Amino acid sequence: QVQLVESGGGLVQPGGSVRLSCVASGMIFSREIMNWYRQAPGKQRELVAVISTAGSSTNYIDSVKGRFTISRDNAKNTVYLQMNDVKPDDAGVYYCRAGGYPDWGQGTQVTVSS
Repeated sequence: QVQLVESGGGLVQPGGSVRLSCVASGMIFSREIMNWYRQAPGKQRELVAVISTAGSSTNYIDSVKGRFTISRDNAKNTVYLQMNDVKPDDAGVYYCRAGGYPDWGQGTQVTVSS
């Protein structure tokens, strides 16, 4: 069974930065594309960023391009999301997900407020 444990969220001021982490287990991490999703209150969960197995290719939704960076450390079975210049619309619960697996972690809350 795939397990995903997200961490690193918290209260962030507009314009601030935060780095999220997700540790994965129960699969061969280096073989899986990894994704970060987010869900704001009252909204559907949306895919935010994707990273290839080796980390050489990334994709982002338009609203976070140039501000967020997804990366991974295959030796640590960990995927990261560096969030810079955070905006109020970035608030929500952030989840990681592995490749085609249906499993979700508990998520980590990002609150944006001054």
